[in-house]
Amino acid sequence: MIEIKTYTPEQQAVWDEFVASCCNATFLHQRAYMDYHSDRFTDHSLMAYSDERLVAVLPANVVGKTLFSHQGLTYGGWLHQVKHFDATVMMAVMQSAAEWLKNEGFETVVYKPVPHIYHRYPAEEDLYALFRAGAVLTECNISTSVLLSNPFDFDRGNKRAVNSARRAGVEVGESTDWEGYWHVLEEVLASRHETKPVHSVEEIKLLHSRFPENIKLYTATCDRRIVAGVVMFFTHTVAHSQYIASSAEGRERKALALLFRHLIDQSKDSGYAYFDFGISNEDHGQWLNEGLVQQKSRLGGRGIVYNSYQTINSIFSSIGMYGRA
Repeated sequence: MIEIKTYTPEQQAVWDEFVASCCNATFLHQRAYMDYHSDRFTDHSLMAYSDERLVAVLPANVVGKTLFSHQGLTYGGWLHQVKHFDATVMMAVMQSAAEWLKNEGFETVVYKPVPHIYHRYPAEEDLYALFRAGAVLTECNISTSVLLSNPFDFDRGNKRAVNSARRAGVEVGESTDWEGYWHVLEEVLASRHETKPVHSVEEIKLLHSRFPENIKLYTATCDRRIVAGVVMFFTHTVAHSQYIASSAEGRERKALALLFRHLIDQSKDSGYAYFDFGISNEDHGQWLNEGLVQQKSRLGGRGIVYNSYQTINSIFSSIGMYGRA
């Protein structure tokens, strides 16, 4: 018998200890990360118990009558341990959650599973349960990742760019100058894309202070001037790059090519399984930035998808979530 309960702040220690032991969780699912933007989302995370033993948690928030896999996170379905968990347990968790949500007045669930590259051990039982529940794939974003155990090399143009950057005196490495890089990043995003970073410099510094081994800044400099940079999120299995930017001088000196060469090599040597460049989509996956995905592929990456599913509780109540047709 699975019992569903909502998370409360008093359970933070229990939540964090459990998440740390889950085979498909990352530091993004720790409450110190989830709660930094608690003013933007109404948390409605769920905890599933079997005979009073915690077996799974779902990072989530609520908007109206819809429960979302937490919208402040890139991914985050049901998180669980390897031991005492299989497809039958997942189906029981999802069935109980569907019944609980229906009783609570929810009509829809939007679910974002954790992509498999972030799993420490195979954990796609939720995808099977979603299929059995009749969930609909509503969003598919494509990311570009490098398999670090057998990386595909840079193309000829990027190899030349790496050598050119070295000859131009570009230096790369970890940095603590968040303000200096954020100035470059904001300027590039404003001038080239008419947008701004999701995180303010104060927010990213706060997250870095909470997760100093997971969130790091790497920059490319010329004569000590920051000309390019990348923010790295390190999980158990993945080195994930984001907030990538290069100034006009950095583009002229091919700084990003050298910086990515350094980061991919370092990630491989550190034992990570994948280097993930992030998604190249907008409009819920309907628009592909072809130039961007081609740039990433020329650095050795290939496709990994970040999916989102939608379920409707009224369907569950009428046919039974896992009943035979």
